[in-house]
Amino acid sequence: MITDLKKVRNIGISAHIDSGKTTLTERILFYTNRIHAIHEVRGKDGVGAKMDSMELEKERGITIQSAATHCEWKSHHINIIDTPGHVDFTVEVERALRVLDGAVLVLCGVAGVQSQSITVDRQMRRYDVPRIAFINKCDRSGANPFKVTAQLRDKLNHNAVMLQIPIGLEDQHRGHVDLVKMVARTFAGPNGEDISEAPIPDELMAQAEEYREILLDAVSMFDDELMEAVLEGEPTEEMIVRAIRAGTISLDLTPVFLGSAYKNRGVQSMLDGVLAYLPDPTEVTNKALDAAQGEKEVVLTTDPAAPLVGLAFKLEDGRYGQLTYLRIYQGTMRKGDFIHNARTRKKVKVGRLVRMHSNEMEDIEDTCGGDLVALFGVDCASGDTFTDGETELTMTSMHIPEPVIQLAIKPIDNKAQINMSKALSRFTREDPTFRTFVDSESGETIISGMGELHLEVYIERMKREYQAEVETGAPQVAYRETIGQRAEFNYTHKKQTGGSGQFGRVAGYIEPTDEGEYVFEPQIVGGSIPKEFISSCDKGFASMLDKGRLIGFPVLNLKVVINDGAAHAVDSSDIAFQEAARGAFRDAYPRAKPTILEPIMKVSLEGPTEFQGGMVGTLMQRRGMITGTQQEENYCVIDAEVPLAEMFAYSNVLRSATQGKAEFTMEFARYAPVPSEISEQLKEKFADRVR
Repeated sequence: MITDLKKVRNIGISAHIDSGKTTLTERILFYTNRIHAIHEVRGKDGVGAKMDSMELEKERGITIQSAATHCEWKSHHINIIDTPGHVDFTVEVERALRVLDGAVLVLCGVAGVQSQSITVDRQMRRYDVPRIAFINKCDRSGANPFKVTAQLRDKLNHNAVMLQIPIGLEDQHRGHVDLVKMVARTFAGPNGEDISEAPIPDELMAQAEEYREILLDAVSMFDDELMEAVLEGEPTEEMIVRAIRAGTISLDLTPVFLGSAYKNRGVQSMLDGVLAYLPDPTEVTNKALDAAQGEKEVVLTTDPAAPLVGLAFKLEDGRYGQLTYLRIYQGTMRKGDFIHNARTRKKVKVGRLVRMHSNEMEDIEDTCGGDLVALFGVDCASGDTFTDGETELTMTSMHIPEPVIQLAIKPIDNKAQINMSKALSRFTREDPTFRTFVDSESGETIISGMGELHLEVYIERMKREYQAEVETGAPQVAYRETIGQRAEFNYTHKKQTGGSGQFGRVAGYIEPTDEGEYVFEPQIVGGSIPKEFISSCDKGFASMLDKGRLIGFPVLNLKVVINDGAAHAVDSSDIAFQEAARGAFRDAYPRAKPTILEPIMKVSLEGPTEFQGGMVGTLMQRRGMITGTQQEENYCVIDAEVPLAEMFAYSNVLRSATQGKAEFTMEFARYAPVPSEISEQLKEKFADRVR
């Protein structure tokens, strides 16, 4: 068991796609002696990076699943989660940041703050995660860490302060000047393990003094003793470190480190920064809800003697059963203990307790608050809270974005059908943004997710891991329906079939709302509808929202108010009022100006300036609306909002328009009404399908 929590760090490595997260993690594992040889991300040597254990990850050169590991650096224990950069796998970043105490925000020294950097930063803010920034790829042509630091301030509103300035850039990059210690540090040897410190070269001294002044000016705000020492001209290294740490943990400061993970420069100094500036588990406030006190917020303590509280934040189904990743917030857990699932109220035994090292496991006997571990053979869902049964505490849930794209899949034979069912069962348990259902009209199996790549990866995994060959239909946009105006209803459901019949009358109105997907408000006075049937009306209206009347997609932002009705002493029942509500909805919906909504994506294009016209043209052809452009030297970034329906197979179009030199990322932004001509086409297609 880890006894000194002051020497524990739980960190995540997060960034825009292709900024070098996995390469950086590979170097961290090498320098901390967790691996004994460095392998590159794309697996050209047949091995691939340690944290990309899936064959698909090695082939594509991207991280698909977040992977956990742990290492020792200068007698400190560091738990690390390497997260994906691609927006389609954003839930992997979300649940990692939910349980971590600190993070390293990796930025490309050339491209700087990119679209996914903004998304990751928003996720960090959602969970109040302190972070340090690491500007990577300082060896690349066009690298400029000063510009990237300015972007951190301007685009992300960080109080970003450089703790280092580079010694050379691009092919001249050799190391950095440490502005806290005021020494020049260079990295040599085959793997950058030979670190030498020397006095700052004369040609860099003026720049170093200038940036040290900026550093002291920014961090003295967080320590009164340092402020006095700065005024007197005698600040010590200890004072500066203490002030930077205070500013970082309070989320008011972002220390900036720089280097090149690929060329093995600057990683060890960044690791020192993790220990010096990111919080240990005792310095982070974690809260739970106490069911015994009406969901009252309770601050958790890392005391090993306190009642156990742990959160299952990620599941993996493997050859040996379900592997459950757990963040322990307080208390102690030992192998052989019985723990309680707060959601299901079931008691389960801790059969096997392990620490993860990518896809490898190391058995441990016990663990305590502040640690990240994994359990085998525990049946639970992602987001479940585990306790020792002495308390009714539950952790708050994490933010799960809604899927925006659907695909129909069909197994090629009976064997594939069985294997496909197993695969879908596993994938939906592991990934809350991947969902599946059977369409009641067509009988097709529909899978939905965050983007084309997301679904493509799961189809490929079905084939490789389950030998389930499937045929896919055309991608389908996850449209929604809503209403544009108020419409009143007064509907009576009456049915007489011998014996007791059915009778229920409901009156009121439906109207648009911004309060949520569906709001039900009873305003019944005088008992015209008995109390026991009001919930029946709610159920009836809610049942009509899964399939709208225009094109059969879910209805959003609708409020139902019932203010009158009638009941019969004998013939009124739960079913009668549910049917009355359904009839009232069918009656009022066409008169409420129903409209079709489509998902609008936030698209970011990056490429050479010479292709800017062609890049803009490809967006305009897709009903795109340009929201911003930036130009720096021979490079441009174009931000736009484009309907998802127009973005299928866009990568091929962009490639041909820019000779393969531009790239794009996109993520869901909002729902917006579709143009009238497209609305008519969608209605016609729906009408043909239901005939």
